[in-house]
Amino acid sequence: MDELALPNDYASVLVRLKQRVHESRYRAQRRVNVELTLLYWQIGQVLAERTDDAQWGTKIIQRLSADLRAEFPDSRGFSPRNLVYMRSFARAWTDVTEIAQQAVAQLPWGHITVLLDKLDDPELRDWYAGQAAANGWSRSTLEHHLKTTAHLRFGAAPTNFDRLLDPASSDLAQQIMKDPYVFDFLRIEPGHAERELEQALVERIIETLGELGSGFSFVGRQVPFDVDGDEFFVDLLFFHVEQLRYVVVELKVGKFKPEYAGQLGFYVGLVEDQLRRPAHAPTVGLLLCTDKNDRVVRYALAGSSHPIAIASYDLLPPAEQAALPSEVELRRALEAP
Repeated sequence: MDELALPNDYASVLVRLKQRVHESRYRAQRRVNVELTLLYWQIGQVLAERTDDAQWGTKIIQRLSADLRAEFPDSRGFSPRNLVYMRSFARAWTDVTEIAQQAVAQLPWGHITVLLDKLDDPELRDWYAGQAAANGWSRSTLEHHLKTTAHLRFGAAPTNFDRLLDPASSDLAQQIMKDPYVFDFLRIEPGHAERELEQALVERIIETLGELGSGFSFVGRQVPFDVDGDEFFVDLLFFHVEQLRYVVVELKVGKFKPEYAGQLGFYVGLVEDQLRRPAHAPTVGLLLCTDKNDRVVRYALAGSSHPIAIASYDLLPPAEQAALPSEVELRRALEAP
């Protein structure tokens, strides 16, 4: 059989059509999710209205669950526990006309139940719902950010961005900085060295990127730069694909010292000179240290000629680390019959 002769533009047309199919499926899935969210809200509202009726107690909800599952055997969302979540959902977001327009409608139901379990404050629920929807957080990522009070950490790192970057770029760069960073997924012994921290972050790069935030892409570790025969190495280098900027990360174990700012500024200058392209936003630096004196940090930032941020990082406390099973123990448990 002769091979079919394809038009010259066939490959590009196929790529565009595939992209359209993916986009259409994504939009359809989002519509389905919104409809399901609205349905759950409506069921919850009916239950909320009848809560004060003594005849609508726990046993009635269990009976309602059984009847709904019998009528809709393919649906898994009508357990008694889920019906109670629906009632809480209707109480937490009281206006059905606004639900479809809010970020919560874009979230999977599992995310919504996490918000209902963990938060009582309506403004905080809306903030986390908005962040999760905008950044595509998984359920585990949402739980991590709730546990580590992300709303207090996002954008909180002291920087000199407002002095060295134009206002628009400064605001964007500030948004991707936190203080402190929480690396509770790492298991490092007390007294660890900087290289051990660096190695651990790279080995758990998926979790590291999740804590850094949406848009970060890992470029490399100990990235070399040559300056007229002298070699220098950047601890960790990232690229923020949404802001189109390099982010230089330096790790320091112990309390912040003013000379660290000069070293980080030097590395930012190297990346600006050797890697940054005209289409890129200005490179910024992030220094992570165990502890810092905020007043010393302010002086160091004021004296730096490069845009940098200085933040602390937290690890899982040693007592909690010791209580966790080792990776060997986890593998054995998973492999056991």
